[in-house]
Amino acid sequence: MAEKVGAVVDVIKQFIGCLLLSLFTSSLWAQNDSIPKPFKKKVLEKTQIDMLMSYYGQEGQHAAVTGGIGNEQLTDINPAIVVRMPMSEDGVLSVDLSFSHYTSASSSNGNPFNTGASTGGYAEDDDDDYDDDYDDDDDDDDSYGYGATSDPTGTPWEASTGASRKDVLTALSVGYAHSSDDRNRIWNIGLSGSFEYDYESIGFSGGHSWLFFDQNTELGLSGQIFFDRWKPIIPTEIHEFQKFGSNFLNHPNSYFNNVIVLDEQGYSRTDYAPTNFRDFTTTHRNSYSFSVFFSQIITRKWQMALFADFLLQEGVLANPLQRVYFGDRQDYYIGIASQIPTYTDPNNRDVFHLADDIERLPSRRTKTPMGLRVNGYLSDAVVFRSYYRYYTDSWDIHGHTFQTELPIKLNYQWKITPTFRWYSQTAARYFRPYNQHLSTQDYYTSDYDLSAFDSQQWGMGLTYYDLYTKLKWSGFGLKYVDLRGQIYRRSDGLQAFIISGGLKIEML
Repeated sequence: MAEKVGAVVDVIKQFIGCLLLSLFTSSLWAQNDSIPKPFKKKVLEKTQIDMLMSYYGQEGQHAAVTGGIGNEQLTDINPAIVVRMPMSEDGVLSVDLSFSHYTSASSSNGNPFNTGASTGGYAEDDDDDYDDDYDDDDDDDDSYGYGATSDPTGTPWEASTGASRKDVLTALSVGYAHSSDDRNRIWNIGLSGSFEYDYESIGFSGGHSWLFFDQNTELGLSGQIFFDRWKPIIPTEIHEFQKFGSNFLNHPNSYFNNVIVLDEQGYSRTDYAPTNFRDFTTTHRNSYSFSVFFSQIITRKWQMALFADFLLQEGVLANPLQRVYFGDRQDYYIGIASQIPTYTDPNNRDVFHLADDIERLPSRRTKTPMGLRVNGYLSDAVVFRSYYRYYTDSWDIHGHTFQTELPIKLNYQWKITPTFRWYSQTAARYFRPYNQHLSTQDYYTSDYDLSAFDSQQWGMGLTYYDLYTKLKWSGFGLKYVDLRGQIYRRSDGLQAFIISGGLKIEML
């Protein structure tokens, strides 16, 4: 009996022991569940806003719109705002809106004939210069203002007053980036669009990057696709030929009806016709790009990065507004005959060379830039940043870029940044200067952006940091203000001045 009682007691003890163990284990689990998760810092703590503004002004004597000679004066004012908002601990939404308002002497010379002219033409209806580019009707009230009563004059050296002299490019992009919990992986997607009078574009982007070895190494892959569309604007004389055919000089509704056309000797001619012109079969331009990026922290003070891009473009890659002249064809002019011999002189104001055709370029182009960045601390106050890029494409352009910056901290609030950039490229196989192309060629351009040239750019930046966000207004505080000025010089005579500034504010 005693043995049975002892056995029952042992079972009870074991049961109580198991119950106590179970309760203790449950208590531990309950305690573990009540312990907060480790703190995870947000990728972006607060909403940030960048407000930017730049002014660009240039002068030159190789305008592509007038066939490689002419006034290249251009001004561009570009305000922009960039907003970055934290959507979660791991995600950031970015919105970038900008407006580029430019005035271009060369673009205005799509129709140069209202310069000094006492005729109708564009001068009578500046606001509607190109509204009827694809109007096939022969209505007398076309925006070109037909029925001139006296001969117009024009010049590539002076800006026309037509509406095409100015335009506004509006661009908007939206992007989202998401980081993994350990912050070692980041993916991003984006959508963008830009619009101006004769061109519109929509783009899609995406990418992924990986960080390794305590984030000392980074590998990134990204891609972009752009679907663009031209609304082709073509020079006046080409437009009239396109609309009325080879007899356009005598057509009663043509701008050139009763206008005297001169040859190189100053004699009146009636046989001018840009017969090389071919109408457009498409108005689209598509671009596809793929990029690879690799960076490595070498030492505590030095970092290196390698990158390579591949870009494919298809569609209308030439600019329809840009004239071309053939050296093996008779030259034709409108204006004062006595000034024809000095046509290429910038003082010429009263004669204009009629185009043989517009720019023609292949419908396919590949571009392959690759490069290297090396950044490092020379001292606690001085940072060295350098950049080299080699560029090549299927049009036989080969380019080299070298850029360096030397940010110098004056104190904890002020920094100056001297910069220098050098660039050199070979000419595209389709480039020739003014009036040197042949009518037997398939492709031709006199755009000096595709010529062989060297360029240098010098600049200086000044940055002020508001470390403690002392300046506050409407729930936002100032982070920094930046102001930069740059001078650009190109071996073909183009020169430019750029001034830009911006400030970053953060939600408090």
